[in-house]
Amino acid sequence: MDHPLLPDELRPGDGRFGSGPSKVRAEAAAALAGAGVLGTSHRRPDVTGLVRRIREGFAALFALPEGYEVLIGNGGATAFWDAASFSLIERRSEHLVFGEFSAKFAAAVAAAPHLDDPVVVSSEPGTHPEPRADRSVDAYALTHNETSTGVMMPVARPAADGLVLVDATSAAGALAVDPSEFDVYYCSPQKAFGADGGLWAACCSPAAVERIESSTRWSPPFLDLRLALESSRTDQTYNTPAVATLFLFADQIDWLLERGGLPWAVGHGERAASVVYGWAETARYAAPFVADPAARSRTVAAVDLIGVDAAALTAALRVNGIVDLEGYRKLGRNQIRIGMFPNVEIADLERLVAAIDWMVPRLGGPGAA
Repeated sequence: MDHPLLPDELRPGDGRFGSGPSKVRAEAAAALAGAGVLGTSHRRPDVTGLVRRIREGFAALFALPEGYEVLIGNGGATAFWDAASFSLIERRSEHLVFGEFSAKFAAAVAAAPHLDDPVVVSSEPGTHPEPRADRSVDAYALTHNETSTGVMMPVARPAADGLVLVDATSAAGALAVDPSEFDVYYCSPQKAFGADGGLWAACCSPAAVERIESSTRWSPPFLDLRLALESSRTDQTYNTPAVATLFLFADQIDWLLERGGLPWAVGHGERAASVVYGWAETARYAAPFVADPAARSRTVAAVDLIGVDAAALTAALRVNGIVDLEGYRKLGRNQIRIGMFPNVEIADLERLVAAIDWMVPRLGGPGAA
């Protein structure tokens, strides 16, 4: 099938709008190529220095209070869920489930034979539930931003007791957060941090560190957060990391801090959301999937399409160099998702929505507003 070709003035400078892996800055990739760290030992200073930059950068970016520590390990957030089931949940946890990824953590805990069945508080996709104080639980599992549905929720302690574990994979580095409201704020670097996946980083409160250090439960070494803590304190990972990912991760943190840190990134997200949701609210063929404006993600926008096939639209845009707008497959809706992370230029988002307005009528859909 021949697809319409966009006019040059509607082509974004960079057509990558994925929800993860997200756009990697070209200058970061070029710096990696010239850094001389690829193919070198991960135990030598050039690479342990990258781990140190990430740990120190996280402490600065999130304004971590004294006593908080940053842990780094391999395997991404999925591996961290399993590690948490050994080292951070003592007997029972509560999970807020409102999309694919929050559901996966709850399912992993429910399958763990050494833990009691978790309390699951769920809501329909496009919304988020509210945490409930529960004396039977010792850990609350929250998700700052549900990547699959484009829903964000506030991070706040539901109770004085119990650790608060926050999956921040598509939020960290882009959404505001108060460290006093969490005990563990963890993420993978393939979203706002513009790197590849396969690593996790976690900001841990003194209470979380104490629980990790006092745990006597056996766990596989790869999932043992005591070993991750010991390794991180020496600016290493327990086993061999992807050095390229470490470099891109550290470079993006430095890039964010140079621009004003988290306040700058939050402001970028607000501007990006204004462009994308403002367009979706006025285009006759589109509507924000998340009804509550306060719950609409500032990093991943889910937009329902009306009268135009989302698959046909994303295919046509891909031919024109605009990629990774597909909706989350398991949600099964006729929609697109637009990554709005800090390394996505506002001008490119403006061109993107203009390009969609141009393309839709040429695919047989209704004209723009």
